[in-house]
Amino acid sequence: MGFFEKINAGLSRSRERLKEQMNILLDRGPDVDEDFWETLEETLILADLGASAADEIVEELRDQARRKALPDAYAVFDMLTEQIASTFTPAEEDVFEKNPSLVLFVGVNGSGKTTTVGKVAAAAHEKGRKVLLGSADTFRAAAIEQLEVWAQRAEVEIVSRERGSDPASVCYETIERAEKAGSDLVLIDTAGRLHTSNDLMRELQKVVNVVRKRSSIPVSTLLVVDATTGQNGLQQAREFDKALDLDGVVLTKLDGTAKGGIALAISHELELPICKIGVGEGIDDLQDFDAHDFARALIGDMTDVR
Repeated sequence: MGFFEKINAGLSRSRERLKEQMNILLDRGPDVDEDFWETLEETLILADLGASAADEIVEELRDQARRKALPDAYAVFDMLTEQIASTFTPAEEDVFEKNPSLVLFVGVNGSGKTTTVGKVAAAAHEKGRKVLLGSADTFRAAAIEQLEVWAQRAEVEIVSRERGSDPASVCYETIERAEKAGSDLVLIDTAGRLHTSNDLMRELQKVVNVVRKRSSIPVSTLLVVDATTGQNGLQQAREFDKALDLDGVVLTKLDGTAKGGIALAISHELELPICKIGVGEGIDDLQDFDAHDFARALIGDMTDVR
């Protein structure tokens, strides 16, 4: 299965949900009037694209409809894919291709951080990168063992300590080893932290600050979000960004949800790039994010709603 086909398959549930809403919208007729624009905005919000992004998309489409004298709703729909794609915040650079690069993965429990670290490590090793993993999730049972298994599968080195160790010291040791060994991609897994717990978030802030101050390698902090959480994922992103000043987002489990629009809600509101998306269980199911491919897969063939 090719690159776009994987994303297209992964977003099938999100696409079907959006098309159902579009068909309901067209039941009122194809006229482009004020009621149409209001209902279109509501439809995009219901598809989890977020109020801020939905408002901008509708205003841009409204402006184009006026300037180009679009005849009906179908003509507006033809422009929807491109408009959604352009509403994402673009990445200034690929943090995984940057050489050297240190990437910290943060997020709540169960978002898929450890698996994401393992998949990125395997793909980077295949490309010839010198990868080092750091297991700073010293809290969750079996987290260290899980990452060690990924390190073996990917054939990369790992820095780990026993459960209950200070995560900041694990990060410190990882950075020291990376600098001595000349590692060009360092991936650090951190413990899941509830965004609603101030104490736990302060602990994570300490870890992130240690890494940023100590590392001579450029540091990026990425939030891993489980797409099935929908609007709760947006709230997670708000709190983590406020606490840690994030550099980007990895969205996992897109293949198991009808809430794929949350990718745009997070990217647009917080002005963060989506760096990778997970559309399946396999190593190659963690894909680089492409806004146009994502929008095409999310919207699909709009002739289906005619």
